[in-house]
Amino acid sequence: MIARLVTSVKARIRNKWFPKTEIEVLKERGLKVGKNFNFFNSHIDYGHCWLIEIGDDVTITNSSILAHDASTKYYLGKSKIGRVKIGDRVFIGWNSVVLCNVRIGNDVLVAAGSIVTKDIPDNSVVAGNPARVVGKTSDYLDRHKQNLIDKRVYDTYWPYKTQEQMNTIRKELENDFGYDL
Repeated sequence: MIARLVTSVKARIRNKWFPKTEIEVLKERGLKVGKNFNFFNSHIDYGHCWLIEIGDDVTITNSSILAHDASTKYYLGKSKIGRVKIGDRVFIGWNSVVLCNVRIGNDVLVAAGSIVTKDIPDNSVVAGNPARVVGKTSDYLDRHKQNLIDKRVYDTYWPYKTQEQMNTIRKELENDFGYDL
């Protein structure tokens, strides 16, 4: 009895001074997330998060993952729902949307602004609306590995760059691109 009371008090204190993150709430509602999940300014379908499974080493940036489609609700009285499975080592770029009933394989890069409406195979780079395979992840990474040799590379993490470093980089990248930490 006392143990339950202490646990209850600890839970209330934690919620008051250390509120749960959005991901913690979604996991409590059934979202499955692997190790090393990076979730930046994005949205996961709160009402149907229990239909979503996200693998290891996944990054989602300013995007939405939906497990329902309410376009039929007004006309049919029901919303379409479907599972969403995102594999391991997936990057979902800025302002993308993953719709319900979609499987994204392992080692997939989803370009910024893509709308994923159908399954994506392993080792794919996809882009567009609707998202289409535009290449292989392995080829994309090989090109950029070579670029790391040929292009300018900067090794100071962005919050620690001095004004002088930023001015130098701005000038050096006037007509080209480079890589940053």
